[in-house]
Parts: sequence; C-alpha cells; structure tokens
Amino acid sequence: MYTPSEIKDLSLSIGAEKCGIASVERFTGAPDGFHPKDIYIGCKSVIVFLIQMPTEIILTSNPVPYSHTAHLIYSKLDNISLELCKAIQSNGNHAVPIPSDVPFLSWDNKNRHGMGILSLRHAGYLAGLGILGRNNLLINPDLGNMVYIGAILTDNELDPDPLIENVRCPPKCSICLDSCPQNALNGFTVNQKLCREYSAPKNERGFDIYACNICRKVCIFRTRIN
Repeated sequence: MYTPSEIKDLSLSIGAEKCGIASVERFTGAPDGFHPKDIYIGCKSVIVFLIQMPTEIILTSNPVPYSHTAHLIYSKLDNISLELCKAIQSNGNHAVPIPSDVPFLSWDNKNRHGMGILSLRHAGYLAGLGILGRNNLLINPDLGNMVYIGAILTDNELDPDPLIENVRCPPKCSICLDSCPQNALNGFTVNQKLCREYSAPKNERGFDIYACNICRKVCIFRTRIN
C-alpha cells in the first residue's frame, strides 16, 4: 500500500508536475451522478495531478500551437493516469483513471454544455492544488492558470492535503470577465454555448481548434500566484 508521499513521488517520476490528494468525503457538494462514488463505489481517495502548458504558447497569434499542445497534454495526463493505476494495483490496492478531457456522457447539444464524469478543476481545488478563479480556471500557486488536470480514484484511504484557503482573486479584479468577447463569464460559472461558439470551432477538415484563451491570458495569475 502506497503512502501519500510515495504516490506523489511516483506521479512526479512519470511526468506530473504537481500532485495532491483529496478524501472522497470532500466531494459532498458534487451533483448527483458526478460524485467519485458514482463512478467507482470503492473510492476512498482522489489523486489529482497537474501539467503546466509552456506559458509562452498563449501569446502566439496562431491558435495551432496552443491547440496541438493541449491535445498532447491531455494524452500525457491520460498516460500518467494509466501508469499510476497499474502501479497502485501492483501494490495491493485498486484505482480507476478519469479522462482528462473527452469522452463524457453529459452533453446538451442545444446549449453546447458538457460535463466530464468528474469536475477536474473542483477535484484540483479539493486536493489542495489551487484556487478556483473568477475565470473558472484552477490556479496553482507555482504554475498559475496554465495547468491541465488529471485524476484517478483509488480504494486506498490516503491522508488528504490541506486546502489552499489564504489566496483569492483580488476583490475588485474583473479583467477576465470584462475581456471575454462573448460575455460568457459571470465570476461563478461559464456559459458554455457562448464560449464554445467563439473558442472551439472546427476547421473545414474537422480539426478541433482552441481559438480563444483570453481568460487565461489576461489573468494576473497566469504564470503563478506568488
């Protein structure tokens, strides 16, 4: 049975940049069907890990480098999930990987609103890996908001990490809300239909392009908090 420190060392050794742990009890506010135990009844802990996108990519005028790198990071996160699950299984416990992006079951086509089987940004917050900004992004103190998130569920009951509770977006800061060309942010959630109409087009060949990242770019915590 791995200890929390061993889990974190292992995750870092296979490519994660940060790792935290949340107890399953912290997910009491999850919507019906989206609680860790709705996915894996044996879940006792949620292990969450982060990879930072190279920060200069967000400043390019062409969206292809950002789009391509995001897809590469999703694949890397999924590979880390698989390796962690296999290692935990070989050490006497069990684990289930959570997709870092698609597929997911919940999709409202009219409103272009989708929900992953587990909210990874909330999992990151509950694992002590950051705060949730007004732009709805997880913001890590060292890596800023340019982080992508992976997670696994395990039946290993691990001591959770403390939440980050002493940092918030500045009280009067609304730069992300004011800069959104679709007015899709309200400080608490995002209107996915408005956001996706502008930020997630397909080109004529059918490739997914991430055409807007303004809410990341303008944030004062883009690269780090401290």
